[in-house]
Amino acid sequence: MDPELIKSILLDIREKRLSIEEGIERLRDLPFKDIGIACIDHHRSIRKSASEVIFGQGKEAEEIVQIMEEMKKKKENILVTKLSNEKAEKVKKAYPEAVYHEKAKALTLLSKPIKTSGKGTVLIVCAGTSDLSIAEEAFITAKFLGNPVDKIYDVGVAGIHRLFAHIDKLQNASVIIAVAGMEGALPSVIAGIVEKPVIAVPTSVGYGASFSGISALLTMLNSCAPGIAVVNIDNGFGAGYIAHLINRG
Repeated sequence: MDPELIKSILLDIREKRLSIEEGIERLRDLPFKDIGIACIDHHRSIRKSASEVIFGQGKEAEEIVQIMEEMKKKKENILVTKLSNEKAEKVKKAYPEAVYHEKAKALTLLSKPIKTSGKGTVLIVCAGTSDLSIAEEAFITAKFLGNPVDKIYDVGVAGIHRLFAHIDKLQNASVIIAVAGMEGALPSVIAGIVEKPVIAVPTSVGYGASFSGISALLTMLNSCAPGIAVVNIDNGFGAGYIAHLINRG
């Protein structure tokens, strides 16, 4: 539930435009609503300044639509992550106005405009085109949360000169999200040349010995470059959210 909506309800009660009983009825589903398949946390936007995000993987499209219906009643902006194309098609039949970001495997449905704020720009840096899905998930998440966002893609260590062509963007960013698979070296390189916080995102991209992202994860955890924080494998959403918290501080 939007804090501004609560303020409006309280103001209406004070000005006698709304009875106390009517106000209670409007707030009845705070802090959460149990719809059987899920307990929707309507209080989260008050605690965290952002609505609950729907994790699409493992849920049926019909279940996602049910959750979205309840959130839309409260005029909450909606982000669904890890959503397959097949499920997205079914969700969009219920909500044609929703936007499916295919590369990010994410869907957004806005009930109100997103207010852009923050100390500066969140910069997404992606090692290779095979990592794009996770990089785009981070991009969509940070943008959905109201941050100015920019990106630099396909600048992995196999051709490191490509990264240095963007040195101004790297130095001017408020926080950097570095996405890489294979050996996962890119975040270490970036953290070694800038004074900004770097959020490292290992991806499951790579040959057999990459162990579906574990190799990249261990490289990032063992980096000797200071200023790196590491999220889980393929967790672009988590990186985007942490970047948002850093950028708004």
